[in-house]
Amino acid sequence: MASVTLEKLNKTFGHDHIIKDVDLQVGNGEFVVFVGPSGCGKSTLLRLIAGLESISDGELKIGADVVNDLPPRERGVGMVFQSYALYPHMTVYENMAFGLKLAKMAKETVDDRVMATARILQLEELLHRKPKELSGGQRQRVAMGRAMAREPRILLFDEPLSNLDASLRVQMRNEIARLHHRLGSTMIYVTHDQVEAMTLADKIVVLRDGRIEQVGSPQMLYQQPATKFVAGFIGSPTMNFMPAELLGGSEEGCRVRAPGLGELALPQDASGEKKAASLSLGVRPEHLRLAEADGENAFEIVNVEFLGNEVYVYLEPKAGDSLLIHRSEAPSRWKLGQRVALVPDLEHVHLFNGQDESLSLKTTQAVA
Repeated sequence: MASVTLEKLNKTFGHDHIIKDVDLQVGNGEFVVFVGPSGCGKSTLLRLIAGLESISDGELKIGADVVNDLPPRERGVGMVFQSYALYPHMTVYENMAFGLKLAKMAKETVDDRVMATARILQLEELLHRKPKELSGGQRQRVAMGRAMAREPRILLFDEPLSNLDASLRVQMRNEIARLHHRLGSTMIYVTHDQVEAMTLADKIVVLRDGRIEQVGSPQMLYQQPATKFVAGFIGSPTMNFMPAELLGGSEEGCRVRAPGLGELALPQDASGEKKAASLSLGVRPEHLRLAEADGENAFEIVNVEFLGNEVYVYLEPKAGDSLLIHRSEAPSRWKLGQRVALVPDLEHVHLFNGQDESLSLKTTQAVA
């Protein structure tokens, strides 16, 4: 178990600048998840930590050791890949023992480590089988066991669940979370799935175009997104966004006008924005209430999704491209084609300026 420190880390491929001045601290025993859209640099950043890619500039420490120039085998990391990468002609035991034998460990040590890891991952009954005789979830556990048997200081996961079906992903998420709780190991996990990030992480690192957009706990990123990008990426269904015009503001609060919502008094500090500035108003589906239609402030319901314990209602926006989403507990009285009014919970409305940065919340109550 060890900490990981990234200081001004950069990676270029020819003229392409992939990782840009990344600063990050991963503490001992933390479970940190890198998340972001395809091409944001999350897998490249993980490979830099693993030593599978060279660092163009900056410094990488594992514990107190600078490891920029160390090969992967000397960094004390274990990596689990998206593909299981198991040797098909070897048994589960042989796959898990292979790296230890390459390191010329004594047979007793190899056996002790493999058996101890197998007990943790509940693989004891499968040690004699070959990969073709295993399910997808079992193969992924073997891949994890192969990394764990080396007793690395850091465990790295590169989208390990993306090849599994939905039910297996849920099961494996739970197993990985329990594994972290049991071992207390430092783990860094890459995924494009924000649900995985929210359910697994102690700390989430949101990446965009090779830079860190925001770092924080799942709760912090959900409730206090620093940018419109983070607000839209974290949360399922995504946050609703509507254009808004600033009517006036101070450090204590502001007034805005949004299409279909009329004038709203909000507790955000808009003292740095000019009057009539164009803003984006964001509100999560569960913080958007539906009411009987009120004249011109009416939205048409274009779809209703019943998901068992909850209902998603999709509405045609007054302005903007994306449909608006209302989420509530089932049952719902709202029907397709119905016209309704939207009433946002003012204490949970987010405002973003022209740079898509969140305007800070100054009070916990809406401005009267």
